[in-house]
Amino acid sequence: MAAINVNNRIRIPLSDRMFRVSNIVLLTLLGLVCLFPFYYVLVVSFATPAEYRQGGLLLWPHEWTLVSYRYILATPSFIRAAGISLFLAVVGTAVSLVVTSTLAYGLSRKRLKGRKMMLLLILITTLFNPGIIPGYLVVKELGMINSLSSLILPVLTSGWYVLLMKGFFDSIPASLEESARIDGCNDVSVWFRIILPLSLSSLAAFGLFYAVAYWNTFFSAVLFINDAEKWPLQIFLQNLLIDSSTALGVDSLVNLDMQNIPAETKKMAAIVLSTLPILMVYPFLQKHFAKGTMVGSVKE
Repeated sequence: MAAINVNNRIRIPLSDRMFRVSNIVLLTLLGLVCLFPFYYVLVVSFATPAEYRQGGLLLWPHEWTLVSYRYILATPSFIRAAGISLFLAVVGTAVSLVVTSTLAYGLSRKRLKGRKMMLLLILITTLFNPGIIPGYLVVKELGMINSLSSLILPVLTSGWYVLLMKGFFDSIPASLEESARIDGCNDVSVWFRIILPLSLSSLAAFGLFYAVAYWNTFFSAVLFINDAEKWPLQIFLQNLLIDSSTALGVDSLVNLDMQNIPAETKKMAAIVLSTLPILMVYPFLQKHFAKGTMVGSVKE
């Protein structure tokens, strides 16, 4: 049988093989073009000031240095902005997951009164956006202007995420909940002992979505935050790219040697440090993406 299989292998036409090879080459080139800006940012951030001042396209530094990173990490404004973004990512993600998961679970139970009306209202929020001015007026009337709560509460949950997570909870058999109630569990016990352990993959996936959104908070901070002491990391990066001396401040200079660091290398180092935390989280939660977001969306 082995000989028959070898002799009867399906021959791929030459045109198909040429198409596959050309497709691979084209996609590889496009991938390299897309990755080059990230590579250039990384290389420039490690370049020495003298080598960068020579000009030209820097593809590989002759000498690698961490002087730009030491400068950025010694800057109080960067540390403060990073701490605010970390606070938003951790606290905002935790609160958003609690609100989204509990709301989705409640809507997945058919015994909930007013369930259809609530689903309709949530669906409307996914189709229509009230706009910037109504959102600003609501935040202002609630007294949240220039407060970190204005960066969390207005985007506390997403109607689309609620509907996706509801589909996940719909796929959990109702018999599990009934069995738990027979054993004496109430609604809270069912939630913590039965539902949460089964929904860890979904929570991990949506938690990463929320974390990335909070970490990249920019437009909301521009609208609601007037105090520079409360600016998140993305606002700091914007000001750094516009005017590095204003964003970093003269008080951040550690010694005279660091005063001669080019502005571009400092900007690149700040961009790398701002992107690194999210890049470190992705590999650990990537395996939960497909399972967490697609379970319950396709019915058998």
